[in-house]
Amino acid sequence: MPSLFDPLTLRGVTLRNRIGMSPMCQYSATGGQANNWHLVHCGSRAVGGVGLVVVEATAVTPQGRISPYDLGLWNDAQVEPLARIVRFADEHGAVTGIQLAHAGRKASTRRPWEGGATAPVTEGGWEDVMAPSAVPFTDGHLVPQALDRAGIAGIVRAFTDAARRARAAGMRVIELHAAHGYLMHQFLSPLSNQRTDEYGGSFENRTRLVREVAQSVRAVWPEKLPLFVRLSATDWTEGGWDVPQTVELSRLLKEDGIDLIDCSSGGNVSGARIPFGPGYQVPFAEQVRREAGIATAAVGLITEAAQADEIIKSGRADLVLLARELLRDPHWPLHAAQQLGHGEPWPAQYLRAAPKGTVPVRKGP
Repeated sequence: MPSLFDPLTLRGVTLRNRIGMSPMCQYSATGGQANNWHLVHCGSRAVGGVGLVVVEATAVTPQGRISPYDLGLWNDAQVEPLARIVRFADEHGAVTGIQLAHAGRKASTRRPWEGGATAPVTEGGWEDVMAPSAVPFTDGHLVPQALDRAGIAGIVRAFTDAARRARAAGMRVIELHAAHGYLMHQFLSPLSNQRTDEYGGSFENRTRLVREVAQSVRAVWPEKLPLFVRLSATDWTEGGWDVPQTVELSRLLKEDGIDLIDCSSGGNVSGARIPFGPGYQVPFAEQVRREAGIATAAVGLITEAAQADEIIKSGRADLVLLARELLRDPHWPLHAAQQLGHGEPWPAQYLRAAPKGTVPVRKGP
C-alpha cells in the first residue's frame, strides 16, 4: 500500500504526496477577486510541502457567495489574480485546484468574526438568495427563493462557465462543492428540498442537479485533468441525507467522470449533533472508497503525521486534506516528513532551519 509521501496520480496529474490543503474561506476578497492575502495563504502552503493546494469555495455567481468577501469566478477579470497563485504554487512543486461553489440559502452573511448573521444590503449583502425550496437555513436567515427550471439551468451554466475560467487561470483540479449545506447539498437533502418536480422527492430527482453540474463541467474540463466532488456524507439528522445515499451517488458520479469524492459531513441542519473527534469523518471516506470503487479524500480533525500516514497506508483514503492544522502550521508536510523519516526536501531558502542531512532539492525561484 502507498504511504503519505508517495505520489498520487489522477488522470494526467501527479501530486508529489498525498497531502492537500482543504479549501478554506478567507473572507478577504473584494469584488470576488483574489489579492495578496490569497497569494500568501495558498503560496505558503505550497512552499510548506503540500501536494495539492485547493483554493477556497469560489462562487460561480455574485449571489452564490457565502459573504460579500468571497472569491468568485463569474467574470474574466477574476482569472488573472488566481493565475498568479497558480504560477507561484507551480514554482514550488504544488498542484493548484479550486473549489467551485454556490451558497444557496446560506448566502449573504457577515464574516465569521463579525457574527456570521445575514449581511444587510448596506453592508454589501443581497436579498435574492436561492434554494431548491423556500425554506430558510435557520431563524434569522433570509427566506430563499425557490429556483425555477430556468434558474436551475442558469446554475448549471454558471458552474460550467466558471470551470472554463478556472482552466484559463491554469488550475489543474476542480472540486465541485456539494457539501456543508450549500446549494447542491440543499438539493440532495430531503430536509431542505421539498420540491415536487423532477428535482425533488426521489433520490434520482434530488441528485439530478449535482449530476447535471458534474456532467456539464466534465464536458468542458480537459480529459487529462481530474474532477472532484465534495459531499457531506450525512446530515447527522434523522430523515436527512445519509451515508448509503452518498455511496450510491458516488457510484453514479464515477460514471459521470468524477475522479475523487472528498468526504465531509454536516452543514445543512442548524444544531445537528455531530460527534467531533480525531478523524471522525475518515470512516465515510473509507466506506465510499470501498463500496463505490472511487478514490476518496479524508478530512476532519486530522492533525498528526502518524494519523495521516495510517489513513493512507491502511487504504482508508487516497488523499488527506488538512484545514485548521495547516493554518496553525503552514509547513506541516515538512515536519511530518521529518517525523516519519521520509526526508522531504526543503526549499533552499529554508535549508538553514532544516533537519541535518536534508538536501535542498527544491530550488529557489
